[in-house]
Amino acid sequence: MQPLQKRVDELTQAVDAALVKLAIVQKKIDAQKIQDELAAPDAWSDSDSAQQKSKKLAQLNQQVEPWESLKKQIDETSELIETGDESLTEDLQKQIEKIEAEFANLKKDLQFNGEYDDHNAILRLTAGVGGTDAQDWTQMLERMYLRWAEKSGMNTKVVERSAGEEAGVKTSVIEIEGSFAYGKLRSENGVHRLVRLSPFNSDNLRQTSFALVEILPQIDTPDEVKIDDKDLKIDVYRAGGHGGQSVNTTDSAVRVTHIPTNIVVAIQNERSQTQNKETAMKILRSKLAQLRLEQHAESISDLQAGESANWGSQIRNYVLHPYTIVKDTRTKYEESDASKVLDGSIDGFMKAYLEANIV
Repeated sequence: MQPLQKRVDELTQAVDAALVKLAIVQKKIDAQKIQDELAAPDAWSDSDSAQQKSKKLAQLNQQVEPWESLKKQIDETSELIETGDESLTEDLQKQIEKIEAEFANLKKDLQFNGEYDDHNAILRLTAGVGGTDAQDWTQMLERMYLRWAEKSGMNTKVVERSAGEEAGVKTSVIEIEGSFAYGKLRSENGVHRLVRLSPFNSDNLRQTSFALVEILPQIDTPDEVKIDDKDLKIDVYRAGGHGGQSVNTTDSAVRVTHIPTNIVVAIQNERSQTQNKETAMKILRSKLAQLRLEQHAESISDLQAGESANWGSQIRNYVLHPYTIVKDTRTKYEESDASKVLDGSIDGFMKAYLEANIV
């Protein structure tokens, strides 16, 4: 039984180290605190706040429970080994192999060691120059990320979308909720380039299109990223485009400008000016958090003017003609089945980026 005990001791040591690195104990405390708050008699008097807390609780439990379960299995296995019952050797061998396999899978969480890696994500897509082709390319990327989220068991919500006149989308903002959503998606931040035969060109010429992908950590609470009111300029105006009669006849659209960095967020999807302002502020906080990471700034007040994920940072090429290949310019990782990638199979690119950027 000694070799089995040695394997269990090694697992215990490795798992304990992982629990510390992932701050599982603190996350369990945070989850219990939220659970107690939600159990209070007046917890749901503010339904929006309660829903945010419920989402946060589910997210924390999703991160904590698999590790707690693994730890419990290790402790139970160790207790059985201590009995010295040789008839259990074969069963214990299988149990330890099962635990090792689970640990190997959970160890992937250790790659997400960034400040906001355990947050949900905001995906912002913007069409580049190139008219309809670029807008169509942006919609292709929108579908790719929605398919990836669906396959990954994540929830998505489109919070802002501006359709192109002929086809595609000019901009799209999507909230993506799931375990380590930002940590997984941050590999996608930058310019994506498409080369193909244009379906919008009568001569069927080869066309190059660009789209900007911004991945922002979703910051739900004002306390997490504090913004001084004097640094904000807020404008309201009449919403345009589709959205119903009242959307177009009231000053419901909101434009928020962060003066020190010149970051502008405009939202008009909701009928309510208040809702649009709340959404715009949430996205602004998320953009400032991302910019602080990029500039390695200690605080928001230290930020310099600049736009997150600027157009100079081309990260990936998607070539559909005269051959098919998708290649990342940073990791050099590539896949030849472009249609599979565009259908949401982008985990290979994410894994290569994480492995190349392990701290």
